[in-house]
Amino acid sequence: MIAFPQSDLRWAIHSAASLPSFSAVSSPQQRRRPLCTNGSAGGSGSRTTPKPSVCTADELHYVPLPNNEWKLALWRYLPSPQGSRRNHPLLLLSGVGTNAIGYDLAPGSSFARYMSGQGFDTWILEVRGAGLSAKNSQVELKESLQGELEGISEELLGSTGAGLRDAAQVSAITSQLTEFGRALGNIVDGSQQPITQLTGLHNRFSITLEDFWKQLQLIGKYNWDFDHYLEEDMPTAMDYIRNQSRPEDGKLLAIGHSMGGILLYAMLSQDGYRGKCSELASVITLGSSLDYTTSRSSLKMLIPFVDPAKAVNLPVVPVGALLAAIYPLASYPPYLLSWLNPQISAQNMMHPELFERLVLKNFCTIPAKLLSQLSTAFEKGGLRNRSGTFFYKDHLHKSNVPLLALAGDKDLICPPEAVYETVKLIPENLATYKVFGEPRGPHYAHYDLVGGRMAYYQVYPRIIEFLSRHDTS
Repeated sequence: MIAFPQSDLRWAIHSAASLPSFSAVSSPQQRRRPLCTNGSAGGSGSRTTPKPSVCTADELHYVPLPNNEWKLALWRYLPSPQGSRRNHPLLLLSGVGTNAIGYDLAPGSSFARYMSGQGFDTWILEVRGAGLSAKNSQVELKESLQGELEGISEELLGSTGAGLRDAAQVSAITSQLTEFGRALGNIVDGSQQPITQLTGLHNRFSITLEDFWKQLQLIGKYNWDFDHYLEEDMPTAMDYIRNQSRPEDGKLLAIGHSMGGILLYAMLSQDGYRGKCSELASVITLGSSLDYTTSRSSLKMLIPFVDPAKAVNLPVVPVGALLAAIYPLASYPPYLLSWLNPQISAQNMMHPELFERLVLKNFCTIPAKLLSQLSTAFEKGGLRNRSGTFFYKDHLHKSNVPLLALAGDKDLICPPEAVYETVKLIPENLATYKVFGEPRGPHYAHYDLVGGRMAYYQVYPRIIEFLSRHDTS
């Protein structure tokens, strides 16, 4: 039996007690009929099938990208009849290489369910390559949210001639992945003193990747970057949500965590540059910035992550498999990688079992092109477009959208000074900046703003207050 700190035990009891209120988001009839909708934004030609058990939303929608094989997954949480009446749907955007699970971790620890309980028609977008998004003509209802595309059918693997059958090609990519694991192990070995015992990380990494070989036929197609999300995935998803929810003014509310917030900043910047009336009624960012140069962000680790990927000509970085490989070294004796856990959550801010589920189920494979573009946030001028000609910071001052920027006092990935470096560019009458965490605790690391045990009491009410204030039609 696992012994939990008393504070975590209280949180577990609270979570169990909260189940009825979190779950009462739709009628019993709706709860008995989980939906998977696959069709056009207008709903014509859509079909309904049972959704996979891993999807805990009320509905799962698939949205095809124009001129692209990818179908985006949208998890929908219907507004509770007991909640306040809202004028706008709410879009939730996740961080880099993560899926919808971070917003819906467990019945008593679900940000998405909380928001629908407050009356918001809540949608989580899984961008291409994340979670249940799919890349085939017939949507594959995958039971895993790992993003590693586990369980791809034998048909897709090559029985119809679509898979990789060239043994030499498979061998070459396998060698590249092994070399990547070795290079990554060397980076961790060299950067963490005095951790010298970790010489076998690349072996553990290779073993964990046993199922990763199954997706070799897709690896070469993981060739997108941040701008693809910004210019294709987000507009497509927003159009679809508008057509489903029908807000009177055609606008959405949006919350972005980590890269999700960066996407929202970039959209506001583009709208300002183009003189376009924004399609967002208000925006909240959680641990996000366009410029990390003034902070000691641990995201600088992304830079050496990109280099070994380039060195072996590997188009992806399998972060989900990597975290699964090193998690035991971070969470069990002799705790060789104990530095990993605070990157995600501050001490005693998450129940251990929820933390383990987050680490093992929330992360996906990331294209090297995406990491390469995101790494420009550590260079002078901050994040820029793929051609290097547009700096997203430069036009934020033209935004006319109310924005709430939240930071965690112990966020090592996006420290408060990084958050402020971006939010200070928004006109003062529109921007609100708030750091959560107290000198004597509780403290907030990168994920705690979304799912830490105190977020329910401290962060969520602030979010509701801000959204309600700007949810006017």
